[in-house]
Amino acid sequence: MNTRISQTLITLVSGMTLGMISQPIIAAESTQTAEAEIESIKIIGSRVSGRSVEDMPVPVDILSAEALTGTGQVEVGRMLQAIAPSFNFSSSAISDGTDALRPATLRGLGPDQTLVLINGKRRHQASLIHINTSVGRGTAGTDLNAIPAASIKRIDVLRDGAAAQYGSDAIAGIINIVLKDRVQNSGLFKLSYGEYAEGDGETFNLDVSKGIEIAEDGFLTASFNLRDRSPTNRAGLHGSCQFQGCVEQNGVLVTSNPREINAPRNTFRIGDADSQQVALVLNAGYDFKSSSLAAFLTYSSRENESAAFFRHNNNSGGNAKLQDGDATIPAGFLPKINSTIDDLSFNVGYELFLDDGATFELSYTTGVNQIEYTTKDSINASYSNFLRYNDNLSASEIRNRIPRQAKAYGLELSLQTLNMDYSKDFIDFNLSAGAELRTDGYKILPGDEYAYRDYDTSNGTSIYQGMSNGTGSEDASGGIQGFPGISPLSSVNESRNVKSIYVDVETDIVDDVILSGALRYDNYEGFGGTINYKLAANWSITDEVKLRSALSSGFRAPSMQQLYFNNISTQFVSLNGQTVAQVVGTFRNDSQLAKSVGIPSLKEEESTNFSLGTVLKLDGGINLTVDYYRIDIDDRIVVSNRLGQGLSNELDAALVSSGASAGQFFLNGADTETEGVDLVATWGTDAFSGSLDFTFAANFTKTDVTKLFTPDNSALTNVSVSDVFSEQDISIIEEWQPEDRISLSSLYKSDKFKMNLAFNRYGEYTVTDGGRQTYGAEVLTDINLSYQVSESTAVSIGANNLFDVTPDKNTIGNSRTGRIEDSQGNLVVDSAGVFQYSRRSAPFGFNGAYYYAGVEYKF
Repeated sequence: MNTRISQTLITLVSGMTLGMISQPIIAAESTQTAEAEIESIKIIGSRVSGRSVEDMPVPVDILSAEALTGTGQVEVGRMLQAIAPSFNFSSSAISDGTDALRPATLRGLGPDQTLVLINGKRRHQASLIHINTSVGRGTAGTDLNAIPAASIKRIDVLRDGAAAQYGSDAIAGIINIVLKDRVQNSGLFKLSYGEYAEGDGETFNLDVSKGIEIAEDGFLTASFNLRDRSPTNRAGLHGSCQFQGCVEQNGVLVTSNPREINAPRNTFRIGDADSQQVALVLNAGYDFKSSSLAAFLTYSSRENESAAFFRHNNNSGGNAKLQDGDATIPAGFLPKINSTIDDLSFNVGYELFLDDGATFELSYTTGVNQIEYTTKDSINASYSNFLRYNDNLSASEIRNRIPRQAKAYGLELSLQTLNMDYSKDFIDFNLSAGAELRTDGYKILPGDEYAYRDYDTSNGTSIYQGMSNGTGSEDASGGIQGFPGISPLSSVNESRNVKSIYVDVETDIVDDVILSGALRYDNYEGFGGTINYKLAANWSITDEVKLRSALSSGFRAPSMQQLYFNNISTQFVSLNGQTVAQVVGTFRNDSQLAKSVGIPSLKEEESTNFSLGTVLKLDGGINLTVDYYRIDIDDRIVVSNRLGQGLSNELDAALVSSGASAGQFFLNGADTETEGVDLVATWGTDAFSGSLDFTFAANFTKTDVTKLFTPDNSALTNVSVSDVFSEQDISIIEEWQPEDRISLSSLYKSDKFKMNLAFNRYGEYTVTDGGRQTYGAEVLTDINLSYQVSESTAVSIGANNLFDVTPDKNTIGNSRTGRIEDSQGNLVVDSAGVFQYSRRSAPFGFNGAYYYAGVEYKF
């Protein structure tokens, strides 16, 4: 029976740091004593216990808890972005649910092309699918921030395709979060506070963790997190007219309306969402004489609030005019999108150690992610007309009675997995085999009637047109403004079963060569089976030089969200250089509308991965890894452009019947090719009565759409591919994430003092949003200083983005631009638009410098 301690597998190679991304790992591990008893653990990518990182045939990064928390970040997604150049955690604004649940990507691919595991067990996805225009549009990823950093022992990042080993989604790689176990049985209390240089985004974070022994052979570790983050706002001024009475003269808007002249111009909120999260993680295990029992539970609840587009007074569709000629909300309103994200998972596993040295494990995992959306500080403009014309209320009565909030809808995604795994070390090889039974579930829960109903329209015709009991009879927009609801007609309650078997063999029968191979069969209810393979090798040419390579096939089954999500919503899109509101329907492929225009069922994405790399020990103690990779994906699932009327007769008729001015569909519509190189170099030395370690890491990646195609024998067959997939759709895949990320980090440690200093370069990226703009490369500087006041207490201060770097100012896809003067020529406002920075893609955000301080107490 092994005694688990805090060493990670990197220590097994005597402080060797090959393949590591973050130098804090190096220092953390090098301080451990050689006499410690080492746990023989399994690292992701190999089912052989005790395999070292340098012997792996594919690159694997082991990121320790110290490395993660040393970034000064409090969210796991941002921690990973700070220390793993191949990982991207892009920010966007006014993109509905994406504001609160950001897309996380690996090697420039989609959020759903990276598999996330907890303690080696498949993690459920978030129920949100990114429908609006952002990185990851049309995909659904995993909510990494639902797992608090206080509960994490380490994170393994496998940068290679692994679908043949672990199943669907593992095209770009795997992120395996390993929870604290019995070795972390001392208590930890950590409190931090920080804010941005502009005085907003105040963040309070509390972490508490404690491990206890259960008898002599068991443990229970509990971790608690409380995080309270205030919103940020980097919006520009509202430069367009909010009230009637503006007249254009020589390109300038002129007004004599005192309401316009005195109107507030800070009407938008563009930045990080207001967010509060409470999270709890339990991890437990017990070793019997010839078996072990393990279990974990994760729970988090996060309240978020983000903003939509401001609805001004002169927006008759969204802020209906009443009898007195004024808008329902005279000063205008900023709708708020409130989301509650509840996430729960549970796992229990029993491992039996057989007399012949083999092991058999039976485990069960269940998880669910629920999101409930409520739209606040808003109105359903069509209900204003209903109260006016149907109930004959006065303007003042309408303003007093109209509801200002409603439940929009709810989403729920669940996953249940039963795993059976067998492994045995023979003389010349290791054999692993197993089976998996899985059930995916997905629900869309309808919202309040007020959130989705169009009260003044029936079958596309205005009910109150021509009525004379008022000064107007505008056909106002239905549904609550900002984030309308989903009706019972679009509710979903679907499930599917998945059956899988695999075999995995690894051998070192050839001197200095480790060979591995895997074969996996998956059968998905609804579209059949798929077989995938992986072949890999690591050749130790000398003690200083190793070569490694892998070739594999992979797949990604359509997610439940891609199969079943559907709704009709208002999306703000760029048309002819202007940002306009458009009623867009997202229609599932088995809907009557989709069938009527011949949209086929989705099938799986298929991929081929090839990698070739080297592991070098150079003179002077420098360790270097270089890995080339190529990932070809066929039949990639993408969401189509917003297809309006005039493209085909069948589509025109379908849109009219649905009440949408445009429709979008999920299609197997693209083949892509991704090529890249990962490079990691580490070096350490003694200096200034302590240790000094450096890590240089870089990722260069490029994705090209090699082919676009529309479904055969459908209403889209004769529609131009450029209409079905716009320039923007292609740009999102190819250009919206940096093609390169480079970091240089250092860690100095003495008895009481520690300093982390890191320089992170984010390469160029290009956004298409009405026009095209390339945003230049930027270098961010992070620093963290820590002092050990006593054996149990340490204090720290630091800064992320020390020098307040922001992306280039935005010149495309803007909104509410303009120059307004009063009748005497006095300037009222002159604005380039409310989006000072691109709201579509911001790899490191646009908040600027963040300063923080913290205290840590061990008990």
